[in-house]
Amino acid sequence: MKTTEIFTSNLPVGEKLSVKRTRFEPKIVDNKKMKRISIVSGIHGDELEGQLVIYLLAQWLNKNSDKLKGIVDIYPAVNSLGVDTITRGFPLYEVDLNRTFPGSANEFLPGQVVYALANDVKGSDIAIDIHSSNIFLREIPQIRINKEYSESTLPLAKELNCDFIWIHDAVTVLEATFSHTMNSMGTKTLVVEMGVGMRLTKEYGNQLLTGILNLMKKEQIIECDEEFVVRTPFSSEVGDVFYLNAPKSGLFVPALDHCAIIKEGDKIGDIVDPLTGTIYSTLKAPNDGILFTLREYPVVYEGSLIARIFGEKSGKN
Repeated sequence: MKTTEIFTSNLPVGEKLSVKRTRFEPKIVDNKKMKRISIVSGIHGDELEGQLVIYLLAQWLNKNSDKLKGIVDIYPAVNSLGVDTITRGFPLYEVDLNRTFPGSANEFLPGQVVYALANDVKGSDIAIDIHSSNIFLREIPQIRINKEYSESTLPLAKELNCDFIWIHDAVTVLEATFSHTMNSMGTKTLVVEMGVGMRLTKEYGNQLLTGILNLMKKEQIIECDEEFVVRTPFSSEVGDVFYLNAPKSGLFVPALDHCAIIKEGDKIGDIVDPLTGTIYSTLKAPNDGILFTLREYPVVYEGSLIARIFGEKSGKN
């Protein structure tokens, strides 16, 4: 195990910005080309679920170093200033690092950070970029794949023990993301979204750890007798995603658990008025499916996202 600064920059008053990577590799190296996987988190400073996953993975690798047959690189906190200040964007510059790729060595500071990350991860066979939701929504462990690269990344996604794979069409803004940049460089890159912002969900962390270990075993990055049992995910290849937004402002009181299997017409929750004790609106499922996104923060405004539901395609042309 070796920890390296992949980027450093002097800050005012003698402080220093540092982005670090730890590398795990076999103690005995043969002449075969080793596969390499990179696990990235903390591109958004208020998303901490990935740090737990990386901790659990590092802990497993420390205990099982003899099982390692390839290279595992971990990057727990890319936006280290954002993590320090619990902010999504890059502090002072107020930019989203995941809309700044591929960057350049001669750009402003956020552009230099993402350029250093992309060039350090470059050459990996696989990269996994772990995100959380914001403080308002809770997401079940899911993988989001750009349709442009789905042929090569979908088989990998199915090994990661997530509940849902969301294949989306490319839009211009995605070209400035880490995943698009790395896929275009030839590194098969998956984006995982799970949990809620500024929090840790231990069961999700352990769920994704199992998936990463399963993928690494399948890709011969680790070699062990342990069998990693993974779930079969739902996939947007065979279904539609439905959005449920608040028709009124108020306090959202959920009636279902996150990740529930629901039927059309099932009650999702109420939007209520605490001042008068009345129910403004009762929200019901527009279709059968799985509730993969649910409002976590209860105060809502008209139009606020309440839930996302994945269900089978309706059969319409």
